[in-house]
Amino acid sequence: MITIKNLSHQFHIGKAGTEKTVPVLSQVNLEVAKGEIVSVLGRSGSGKSTLLNLAAGYIKPSSGSISINGTDVTSYSEAQWAKFRLAHMGFIFQSFQLMPSMTSFQNIELPLTLKGIDEKERGKLVKETMELVGMSEYEQYYPSELSGGQQQRIGIARAMVLRPSLILADEPTGSLDSETEQTVLDFIRHLNQQRGTTFLMITHDAEVASIAHRSVTIHNGQLAI
Repeated sequence: MITIKNLSHQFHIGKAGTEKTVPVLSQVNLEVAKGEIVSVLGRSGSGKSTLLNLAAGYIKPSSGSISINGTDVTSYSEAQWAKFRLAHMGFIFQSFQLMPSMTSFQNIELPLTLKGIDEKERGKLVKETMELVGMSEYEQYYPSELSGGQQQRIGIARAMVLRPSLILADEPTGSLDSETEQTVLDFIRHLNQQRGTTFLMITHDAEVASIAHRSVTIHNGQLAI
């Protein structure tokens, strides 16, 4: 599903003439098989978020290559990435990233609208997905009216409504209490087992990482398998 080869990345900070290069990732190699949950563990500043952003196409690598589902996406433009993400990928964010002016239903519906799916089919898919995450009765609630755990369930529903083959998860339980965290992790397991969804998940929490089939660790920008 994901093949990352010799991936390196540096950030450039400061003004021209005094610019400094800050290395973040160095020669990272990682493969994630179809249907696998892989967790990437690392402390803050280790490079794990950069790795996820590179895999999502939000930033371009300084060197190396990324292939997803057999497609080399390394040199994709922003427009190509946007189309590719909509077709193949879902995202779960630590801070939920829900649109505050939209109801739960509308937040989940958004990817379907962007993909041009007709209204009747959108309604059917949203209702099915809300039922799956146990949020059917909250269709008309706004994010501000939901608890953190409920918001994350809506975030998961939005990530899975298009039934993507790959979901990238950025600290998916980092804002949740331990009981709600377990509920969210159970949803991730369910998606993986019932739909064969592949997950690449970054976390600093060994307990969260324990649901993965395999864990790798990033330290100072280098990957330890």
